[in-house]
Formats: sequence, C-alpha cells, structure tokens
Amino acid sequence: MGAGKTTLIKELCATLGVQEAVTSPTFSIVNEYIITGGKIYHFDFYRLKTESEALDMGYEEYFYSDNYCFIEWPEKIPNLLPENFTRISIQVTGADSREITVENIS
Repeated sequence: MGAGKTTLIKELCATLGVQEAVTSPTFSIVNEYIITGGKIYHFDFYRLKTESEALDMGYEEYFYSDNYCFIEWPEKIPNLLPENFTRISIQVTGADSREITVENIS
C-alpha cells in the first residue's frame, strides 16, 4: 500500500494518450480508458478474496482482448495471469524513493 502503483499506472496511461482522469478502481475492480486504436483496462484486485471473483467478473474478456491491462495486486490471482506478461515491482526504499524492477515473464 502506498508504494505508487496507481501513480505509475497514471503515468503509463498519460504516455499512451489517455485524456481522462485515471483513478484507482479499488471499488469498481476495473476502470476502462480509451486510447487511439484501443483501450486500457486498469484493475485493482486488492479487495478480491478468491480467484473465483475474477472469474465471475469475466477477466478473460479483458486479459485476452489485445488491449493493455494494468493490474494492481496481481498476487491475488496468480493462477489466472496470462502465460506471458511484464511484471513491474515497486519497492519502497525511503519516504521519497522507490526501486522499480521490470521483468518479462514467459
């Protein structure tokens, strides 16, 4: 909590051309943003108790839509993540500093 996940996603969305406000989808679970040529789906799975809740919301339609999917708290759905994805980890290293690690998972 408070590491900067939503802030990072806001910056990624701005870089990709999102014109609207980007907010954490904590209560809605997923927010959708329109960009030229597609969409961005922004998930926050913090409140999920089980992976079946993601199944119930139809996560496959989002994940396999060929649109960007940015996921906060992916550790809540480890068995549902696509075979190939990019993991960005943020580690708090001080009050105003973070260590960011990017790795391709396949």
